[in-house]
Amino acid sequence: MSGPIEQFEIKPVISLPKIDGIDLSFTNSSLFMALAVGTASVFFITAMRKRLLIPTKLQSVAEIVYELVSGMINEMVGPEGRKFIPFIFSLFTFVVLGNLLGLLPYSFTYTSHFAAVGTLSVFSILVTVIAGLKKRGLNWFTNFFPKGTPVAIAPILVPIEIISFCSKPFSLTVRLTVNMMVGHIMLKVIAGFIYGLSFWGGWLPLAFISILTVFEMGIAVLQAYVYTILTCVYLSDALHAH
Repeated sequence: MSGPIEQFEIKPVISLPKIDGIDLSFTNSSLFMALAVGTASVFFITAMRKRLLIPTKLQSVAEIVYELVSGMINEMVGPEGRKFIPFIFSLFTFVVLGNLLGLLPYSFTYTSHFAAVGTLSVFSILVTVIAGLKKRGLNWFTNFFPKGTPVAIAPILVPIEIISFCSKPFSLTVRLTVNMMVGHIMLKVIAGFIYGLSFWGGWLPLAFISILTVFEMGIAVLQAYVYTILTCVYLSDALHAH
């Protein structure tokens, strides 16, 4: 059995020559990202192809996911946030599938890598910045120095607010990647101990690892929810004056 850290190793699936030192190989990370996008696309297109008054099971699941994201945006951003439903919906789906696909044997968890999640986090924050500038114009910069604040504390407050803002992508990235890494490592390590529990019979170890897997699935969904709701909070901060 491979070690618990080996599951996070990026490996080329289709090797391509380097261009100016940049490796353009199609990796297992790229493969599972494409698989997540493909799975989500096929599922939602199939589920919503016929919008029945009495929904099918697939349609019910699709509507539950949509209502979850829609309710999240309405609560955190307000009515004007509805135009961002496609973005937030795609973000949640991409993250939750990345978390869940990583639980499959011989799979790869792209949400456990700083490069992948960091890029996604920076892009998400850029979306909130562009949305804020488009709606509020230069007034968006009052996020760093709210109106009515004494000018005397500007040299202290402004740098703190700038550092806090710049740390948002980092905090989003660390929160998700660390939780995914720890959870998957724990699952891998405990699965390795199953071999040593064989003298208790086959059912007890199987039940134990099954319960742990279900628990990890819940954590995977929860972390995707937290990541998405924090993005909604940052979007709300960008759109609304303090």
